[in-house]
Amino acid sequence: MRERPSPSPAGRSPRPHIAAVFFDLGGTLVDEQDIAGWVDDAARLGVVLLPDDLAHAYADVARETDCSPRVPAPEFWRRVLGRAARREVTPTTADRFGQVQLQRERPLPLFSDARRCLEELRGQGRRLGVISNSRGESHVREILARRGIAEFFDTVVSSGTEGISKPDPEIFRRALARLSVPPSESFYVGDLAFTDAKAAAAVGLHSVWLNRWGTGFGDDPPEITSLLEVPVCIRILETGR
Repeated sequence: MRERPSPSPAGRSPRPHIAAVFFDLGGTLVDEQDIAGWVDDAARLGVVLLPDDLAHAYADVARETDCSPRVPAPEFWRRVLGRAARREVTPTTADRFGQVQLQRERPLPLFSDARRCLEELRGQGRRLGVISNSRGESHVREILARRGIAEFFDTVVSSGTEGISKPDPEIFRRALARLSVPPSESFYVGDLAFTDAKAAAAVGLHSVWLNRWGTGFGDDPPEITSLLEVPVCIRILETGR
């Protein structure tokens, strides 16, 4: 059994009590990829793609653009579509593709490990929140409600409502203020190494990178492969074992 990662610092105390746990939304609690729908949308714009090529291109570009400043959505999709199609895609086509995504609701299924993780953390008396780069707070709450997990969360902080987005430290500070918890007593989980895990750690939260397709051995930032590891990481943080 591989060794569990030690969460990124925050560490004003060697044995903190974690009062609040914050989660990213897309890619962490719900699966934001809609490969079949994206293939159909691209085909309508004259870009023919194979599902596997699109899935790999999306993952690669998401990883490569996980930095500050954030890459605008049209440019992100231009890179994804171009890489998957193995040819240049015009900015106009990429922009039209992005507009379609804003207008069409994605399936956004709940990851199979999400509910069990939330139930365990809530059962331990921890407060839970969402910090998401998304359309708005009401939209995030609607997604959580559709997936039957809205009742777990004490707060939702969305970039669309706040006017700031991760990795800006301020969005994390606003979430902490909502629950009146210090960063040293807070834990953050997200699927992007920089935008999520490292950005949260820079504010002082303990954090891990949820890399579902990784090895789980990374330590910069600390890496996990399943949400089921989150309670274990917190237990190690609090008890040392």
